[in-house]
Amino acid sequence: MANEASPKYHPEIAVVEHDGLHFWQFMIAGSVAGMVEHMAMFPVDTLKTQMQALGSCPIKYGSVRQSVQSILKSDGPRGFYRGIGAMALGAGPAHAVYYSAYEFFKKSFSGGNPDNHAAHAASGACATVANDAVLTPMDVVKQRLQLGSRSSSPYRGVWDCVIRVLREEGVRGFYASYRTTVLMNAPFTAVQFATYEAAKSGVSSERFRGETLAVHATAGAAAGALAAAVTTPLDVVKTQLQKCQGVCGCDRFVSGSIRDVFRTIVKKDGYRGLVRGWMPRMLFHAPAAAVSWSTYEAAKAFFQELNDR
Repeated sequence: MANEASPKYHPEIAVVEHDGLHFWQFMIAGSVAGMVEHMAMFPVDTLKTQMQALGSCPIKYGSVRQSVQSILKSDGPRGFYRGIGAMALGAGPAHAVYYSAYEFFKKSFSGGNPDNHAAHAASGACATVANDAVLTPMDVVKQRLQLGSRSSSPYRGVWDCVIRVLREEGVRGFYASYRTTVLMNAPFTAVQFATYEAAKSGVSSERFRGETLAVHATAGAAAGALAAAVTTPLDVVKTQLQKCQGVCGCDRFVSGSIRDVFRTIVKKDGYRGLVRGWMPRMLFHAPAAAVSWSTYEAAKAFFQELNDR
């Protein structure tokens, strides 16, 4: 009877559905999840970005091991964190928009059916459009700072990069890859959410009681890895449009045409150039999705407990 009056807290079965939160609570939970995800995985993102660069950049790439050695030789361990300030500024607001928009569209599209995976995928794709509108400018700055070392980079820091891009390329410079980013992230999100929901259902029913943090982390990792592998070619194109705009000897794409960038990559590096960086991209998105989903669900659980008091 005592246990029924005051049930004990069991962290292994604590994470369930928490969709009855206030809109601002979804935003804060998403912001925290985005910050934790991107800050934790930033070195891997730097490695992926360097491997996808074309042209006579000072950091030569090949295998993951060679790329790591080149970055360490050029700038030391801090080379993995060039541009992290820009991501810190963009990740929080962007993910606040992303997750809150996702919850809004999920409620509208699913009709309250938690097994409507098509609605989840469509909701994620719609949320991506809003998320990318916020994140893309800072992503451009982040990737340009990731290119090269302290001695070779034309930018002194985040704000110097922002000012120079604005002066030399205008506002369009911050959104040169927006179309490609949306085209990439829409299928990425569709694959990720569909895989996540399927994996979550399978794992939770076979090994765990309910939707635990371990379930969200495992399902998120599987979904992130698969979605990353499928959309790598478009991510390579996005990187070229964002970062390789005459920086450190890389090609400048004036038209911003996705087709032109595809042709340039194939001409210079063959079709293998379209999948360059796939391994660090998967290494980034698998744990990133695991961290993001488990952090987001934990934050939602916290707010749910707060609301129930």
